[in-house]
Amino acid sequence: MFLKQIHLQNYRNYSQLELQTDNQVNLFVGPNAQGKTNLLESIFVLALTKSHRTSKDKELIGWQADAARIHGEVDKRYGAVKLDLSLSTQGKRAKINGLEQRKLSDFVGSLNVVMFAPEDLEIVKGTPGVRRRFLDMEIGQVQPGYLHTLQQYAKVLVQRNNYLKTAGSGSFQQAMMDVWNMQLAEHGVKIMKKRKHFIHKLQGWAEQIHSGITAGLEQLVIEYRPSFDAGSSEDETVLFEQFMLKLSQVKDQEVRRGMTLAGPHRDDLAFYINGKEAHVYGSQGQQRTTALSLKLAEIELIREEIGEYPLLLLDDVLSELDQHRQTQLIETFQSKVQTFITTTGIESVNIAKLHDAGIYHVREGQVTR
Repeated sequence: MFLKQIHLQNYRNYSQLELQTDNQVNLFVGPNAQGKTNLLESIFVLALTKSHRTSKDKELIGWQADAARIHGEVDKRYGAVKLDLSLSTQGKRAKINGLEQRKLSDFVGSLNVVMFAPEDLEIVKGTPGVRRRFLDMEIGQVQPGYLHTLQQYAKVLVQRNNYLKTAGSGSFQQAMMDVWNMQLAEHGVKIMKKRKHFIHKLQGWAEQIHSGITAGLEQLVIEYRPSFDAGSSEDETVLFEQFMLKLSQVKDQEVRRGMTLAGPHRDDLAFYINGKEAHVYGSQGQQRTTALSLKLAEIELIREEIGEYPLLLLDDVLSELDQHRQTQLIETFQSKVQTFITTTGIESVNIAKLHDAGIYHVREGQVTR
């Protein structure tokens, strides 16, 4: 997978940008707050229709503009693809080769990316919500229909929570709750099953990569922690029954608190290094290595799932890594993954290790070579 060019219109601080990205490694250099991260973010948004930095689309639209547009031309193993994504206060519109997509979830997966930024350390040491978002965004790229199922689950969850809030006033009807329970469990077990499958595959790659980075001194284990004991079964009928049982067990507590207390929206992940939880006992270096291993594992997992490598976006991350980890990262993506790197200074990057690298200078929303 190779991004040949990207065009931006009214995207953050870029009023107009037409950029040929014809190198295997594309390095964007410039001071902070000039638009380097915005450029990488635009590629991420073109892939996933949402930002890794904000949930508010209006923040992506340039000052005093009504809409933003991202256009990309991508070479894939089965041919060239033109992608268009428009963002406005009325919503998003996505096109593949000029054909408008009825659902955004049909557009996601046309371009695959792995983003690695300093804040990805939060996947290891942050809140469960950060880890769920990591799961959802990565699975959504390689599993058709996952994001749609997630959206359906979210709709039922909102409706069920609204009902629980009113049920506390004495208007609770079990028949109505049974309807919400069945719909929640129906969508929820599909999400859980795909998360479990994804984590199993991610574990295989991450364990191998982490061992290589640490010269075999550390073993990384990823553990899926669903909000209720789902056992080892992957049978959706069994999972459905377990989900329904859990909902019946927490019913009184849910009515008192006015919220849904079981389901994928309360899942979590745990990372263990040599048997100890990295979130609690890991050093800063171990947590950073765990995050790096996850990102490198994502690259291989996506290739395994779709048959080609994704793009790699490195946002001001090389300067955060020591020489050993930086070299390990560069050697992993070199010559096989088209990579986009931002940095404030070229001296922080081991240029000698990079092949086919194009260097761009970014200042005040302008990009020059």
